[in-house]
Amino acid sequence: MILIECMQGTEEWHKARCGVITASKFRGAVDVTKKGERTAKSTLYAAQVALERISGVANDETFVTWQMKRGTELEPAARMEYEALTGNFATESGVVLTDDRLFGYSTDGFIGDDGLIEIKSLASAEKIVAMWRDGDMSDYMHQIQGGLWITGRKWADFVMYCPQLESIGKQIFHRRVERDEAFIEQLEKDLVSFAKLVDENESVLREAVPA
Repeated sequence: MILIECMQGTEEWHKARCGVITASKFRGAVDVTKKGERTAKSTLYAAQVALERISGVANDETFVTWQMKRGTELEPAARMEYEALTGNFATESGVVLTDDRLFGYSTDGFIGDDGLIEIKSLASAEKIVAMWRDGDMSDYMHQIQGGLWITGRKWADFVMYCPQLESIGKQIFHRRVERDEAFIEQLEKDLVSFAKLVDENESVLREAVPA
């Protein structure tokens, strides 16, 4: 495990992630159809990572949507609310890479020796209602379990922060996710397969132009 301490959104953070298959994209990376064929999302991401490896420039991460900006701005407040609710102290960390630097995870913080925190400040009112109604975290499970795999940690506290609900005391949705070895084993296999596609794309791009 390689830890690069940096603030999210900084030049150093973008550089650390460039050409790396990142946990926030794991779900799309391993996405396949019912027939087992790669989806357009998976194929596109494999091409983007290959381009990044060659250029050394992030293909799409430098474009900051208003949702991304909002999430970054709200994260410190979310962390404070979480700490007040649980009594846990989350230390900011940075980008964690596998030893081969193929895969990476941008952490929202480490908790003690065994835990980490994953913060989402959702912009969609529909998703906020659905989270409180169903508690369905499946959209984020590849990222969370991927983070546990890369960091070697045992559990993650998922936090949805919604300051609009502070008046009714529901500004923090919090659930603990334990490390799932079976999920991680399958995820690792699928990611290794995806990494081979990235390698193939890079080889195509580096191939000598015919004379």
